Amino acid sequence: VQLQASGGGLVQPGGSLRLSCAVSGVSLDDYTVGWFRRAPGKEREGVSCLSHNAGNTKYAESVKGRFTISRDSARNTAYLQMDSLKPEDTAVYYCALEWPRKRLCTGMDYWGKGTLVTVSS
Repeated sequence: VQLQASGGGLVQPGGSLRLSCAVSGVSLDDYTVGWFRRAPGKEREGVSCLSHNAGNTKYAESVKGRFTISRDSARNTAYLQMDSLKPEDTAVYYCALEWPRKRLCTGMDYWGKGTLVTVSS
């Protein structure tokens, strides 16, 4: 199983980026997908989760209303649309998969390598 995150980069405050997570080796539709981030000097935190049937989503309070998680079954790819970015969103972002369980994103099974997002003027 491989997860490849991409789409990070340097963006000005207020700007947007879309992260992609290309999955191979399993069907994305069978898994809950989550995005996490680790900011410099901080612990990793959950950003957003999307259930395997796309019926449930979860967002960190700090990104609600600004970030949107989605998936494309045909491409076996998950996305994180990030709008109105702030300097405090600067972090390495990771995507991960979880075999469906009752509580979203509480025990990820597969992780990808991260992609760096820097929000700065």
